[in-house]
Amino acid sequence: MGKKAVIEVRDLVKKYGKLTAVKRISFDVEEGEIFGIVGPNGAGKTSMVECMEGIREFDAGDIRVAGLHPIREAARLKQKIGIQLQESQLPDRIKAREALELFAALYRKSIPWKALVKELGLEEKMNSYYDKLSGGQKQRLSIAMALINDPEIVFFDELTTGLDPQARRIIWSLVENVRKMGKTVVLVTHFMEEAERLCDRVAIIDHGELIALDTPARLIRNVHAYYRVSFKAEEDIPRSLFEEKDFIRKVRQDDHHYEIEVQDVVAVADFIHLLADHEIAFTELTIHQPSLEDVFIALTGKELRE
Repeated sequence: MGKKAVIEVRDLVKKYGKLTAVKRISFDVEEGEIFGIVGPNGAGKTSMVECMEGIREFDAGDIRVAGLHPIREAARLKQKIGIQLQESQLPDRIKAREALELFAALYRKSIPWKALVKELGLEEKMNSYYDKLSGGQKQRLSIAMALINDPEIVFFDELTTGLDPQARRIIWSLVENVRKMGKTVVLVTHFMEEAERLCDRVAIIDHGELIALDTPARLIRNVHAYYRVSFKAEEDIPRSLFEEKDFIRKVRQDDHHYEIEVQDVVAVADFIHLLADHEIAFTELTIHQPSLEDVFIALTGKELRE
């Protein structure tokens, strides 16, 4: 038996006038997983999640979150979920401590937030005004506010947008720690590297449709994203050398620069042995392992939109 489904979405439709932003999407989120919802901006992922959170009404279909209908049972649901909104902003002159006290007062129960801020590395910022916090500190504070009511399910929407790479990786570690607390995490992002690193399963959304749903590893394997080997040869290599090898899928050449597409890591090794066996001198060798972003491009035929 699989794990318990704590979120159930069935044939969900959300419209804005004539625009259908979410088009009959169905999926389950399992208890204790980090479930990624990925896709470019404008794909419909935030609209879908806001329907799950009870922030927006939906036009058709059904949703159950922790067994509750997000609209009809919104008051009960609020006690069971934590939300970090994509566009959440606090007043510039509110202190971090005041923000946590305010959010704690919104719920029937709340956890002792002093232990929470220690876990998030915010102890020394409790008396700092919101406008004096760095981008990463603001995001850590938003995580604390999402966890203040000890929720069963936590929603993070574009949590690391605008952060530098170092701050982004700190936030990634914090998200992993949230799961270790026993929470189910729904992570909305358009960063494929983030989804591949953090998520147990990923739903890829584009133009309001669910186009793929699986673990990152199975998505990469099943969509047949390929390894690419790039290098510079000292001399031209006869095309016949490549054409006779069935593990080579594509060859691209620009002067003495080559990019070879092969099916798997074994084929990468076979190709390098091929160069060595024919005494072909090469430099600037790089190997690109297939990623979730390659899967997205393979499925949609376009690069991610920022």
